Amino acid sequence: MERRSSPRGLIARSALAAALFAVAVVPGWTLGDLAEQSTAMPVLDWLITCGWSGTAVAGYARWGSYRRRDGWLGAVPLYGWYLAGVLSWRLALLPYRDWEPRPDEQWQARWLTGDLLGYWRADAGARPVTAVRRPAAARRTR
Repeated sequence: MERRSSPRGLIARSALAAALFAVAVVPGWTLGDLAEQSTAMPVLDWLITCGWSGTAVAGYARWGSYRRRDGWLGAVPLYGWYLAGVLSWRLALLPYRDWEPRPDEQWQARWLTGDLLGYWRADAGARPVTAVRRPAAARRTR
């Protein structure tokens, strides 16, 4: 028997998204503040903070339907925190998705019906890939 799960509720998703956002942003702030206190260089604070959030966003990007190269935009000040927030919100709902997959993810995504209408599911093993056969070649004419 297959156990049917349901998507997380709003409170559980919000709490998980806040925790993921904190992991993506707070360590960078802390390390940046420590570096600024020890070197008295505010620019170093920004570099460390933005570098940490860029690394976190690049790590989250794959799971949130962003390309990894799009994820490096997380190193842009303020925009990176926005991306971290969006990706944290998306990751908090996995394995279900309430956003449409990218065209290169469509082959493994399923649109859910019934009680889960409006969600996508794109598990790695959700749909087995079948072997593709080449069309039969036409007979040669003389």
